[in-house]
Amino acid sequence: MTRIVIVVAISVSAVSCVLGPNYRRPTVEVPAAFRETTETTAQAESRSLADLNWFDLFKDDTLTELVRAALVQNFDLKIAAERVLQAREQFGIVRAERLPVVVGSAGAAQIRVSESGARPLAPGSDPDISDFQAGFGLGWELDVWGRIRRLNEAARAQYLATEEARHAVITTLIADVTDAYFSLQTLDRQLVIAQGTRDVAADGLRLTQLRRERGVATALDTRQAEQLLYTATGQIASVQRQIAQTEDELSVLLGRTPGDVARSGRFIETFNARPSVPVGLPSALLERRPDIRQAERVLVAANAQIGAARAEYFPRIALTGLFGVESRDLTTLLMAPARSWSAAAGAAAPIFNTGRTHATVRLAESVKRELVINYERAIYRALRDVSDALAGYHKIGEQRAQQEQLVAALRDATRLSNDRYQGGLDSYLQVLDAQRNLFRSELDLTTLQRQELTSIVELYRALGGGWDQ
Repeated sequence: MTRIVIVVAISVSAVSCVLGPNYRRPTVEVPAAFRETTETTAQAESRSLADLNWFDLFKDDTLTELVRAALVQNFDLKIAAERVLQAREQFGIVRAERLPVVVGSAGAAQIRVSESGARPLAPGSDPDISDFQAGFGLGWELDVWGRIRRLNEAARAQYLATEEARHAVITTLIADVTDAYFSLQTLDRQLVIAQGTRDVAADGLRLTQLRRERGVATALDTRQAEQLLYTATGQIASVQRQIAQTEDELSVLLGRTPGDVARSGRFIETFNARPSVPVGLPSALLERRPDIRQAERVLVAANAQIGAARAEYFPRIALTGLFGVESRDLTTLLMAPARSWSAAAGAAAPIFNTGRTHATVRLAESVKRELVINYERAIYRALRDVSDALAGYHKIGEQRAQQEQLVAALRDATRLSNDRYQGGLDSYLQVLDAQRNLFRSELDLTTLQRQELTSIVELYRALGGGWDQ
């Protein structure tokens, strides 16, 4: 009997099939080149900014250490890592369903039979009966229609999708840390500019007060000189507040309590050493971007669920078996006469379930169609991200270059206004306007320099750079 069951199981497994469609990557039209680049230029580029490791993007050891600390201590990343472990264990649970389940059991019972019941004992029989048993049970569903294999395929894809989600968290985390770090350095520079402007304004105010005492300047000149001093002093307080808040934000990203954050103070060196930005080919996004890979993994899982749903139309075939020993006397439990065994095969098929199986199949097919759309959307969003980042990088660079010229012109204008005021040719209002314009333009220049570095980070992220190295 056992041999027959084994032969049947092997034969059924050999002819089993897998229901449902096999996965094929959807065809999505991808342009030959990104916007802001020509097709010839894109095809000629054999490399991309995304080929760099994140720690080679900017040559700043302090930034590298902060990012490494964030990769170890960030709370969102820890949560994402736990979700990966959960998905992996879920995959292990589903995968285990393909193998037989063996359960061991043992029991002992003491039974007393009524001497005056419906079936009285034979004369001389002992009303107390002992029963000892031990054995192993076997249960195994034959995956004839591929239901378990499809579920296994879906669970594996979900596990890989969760891993891609973790990569996406890494991408966002490193970009956020880098941006906050550059913001801190920019605020430090703005603080220096504000303090320098305050000192210049204080000197100007003292000089104006001396000139007024000598009858050369007026009270209006004094009040005008005070305006720049108060403006710069108020800006100092504003920048200090922003520094504290940015340090707190960066501390949370690093998984630390809010506090001071180290920075190198080498912003200009980092800015001058910023990398070039070759972009490569758009098709590389399909393999680089974690959000696109995640969308595809989820689509693979949905495709496999269709097969699992269709398998419910057909009977489930299972093998069961039992091998053990049973005896009324514990001393004879392990002897040959106490052995017992059984083997069976069974099948259960739905006959009437009010259309539940059919609805489940249609639901799975609809979910897949939705996820195909989601996959296409993820690709086009990635293309948009790269286009936006390229436009930002190019235009911010042009704006920053013009701002540098403006700052140089205003510095010269401020010097000339001071000379004319000292010579009595202009009022202090011209000096004040020149200094105020220079102050604001210098602050704007630092902001544009930070935005240019940030645009490189955004472009690197949009291209699917190697954040997880």
